[in-house]
Amino acid sequence: MIHGTVVGLQARMSLIILPPEHSSVEIECVIDTGFEGFLTLPPSVIAALGLPYLININANLANNSSVETDVYLATIVWNGVERNIAALMGRRPLIGTALLEDYHLSIDFCEGGTALVDEIL
Repeated sequence: MIHGTVVGLQARMSLIILPPEHSSVEIECVIDTGFEGFLTLPPSVIAALGLPYLININANLANNSSVETDVYLATIVWNGVERNIAALMGRRPLIGTALLEDYHLSIDFCEGGTALVDEIL
């Protein structure tokens, strides 16, 4: 089970990233159920971690517009397991629904509330 908290009505969860040739880094992310990808990270974080570049894509946003963004390879620890995922360059760290697939998400939407992610049995 993965635990997070609600701050300002945003469900937040820490994610451990295992960058190449660096120590592990813990980054607080907002859970974004409208984002169908795995993860977004700001350019400064991607550069600092030295994440390998994969490809440039067109990404669709919530307002139905499209933007070009770069995609990088990130190794993370998710529910105690190392996973290689695609991390899109974005404005802030977001966890998307691709990372939540096959998991149950529960959020108590009040200041200091609990956000829980657990495997679906």
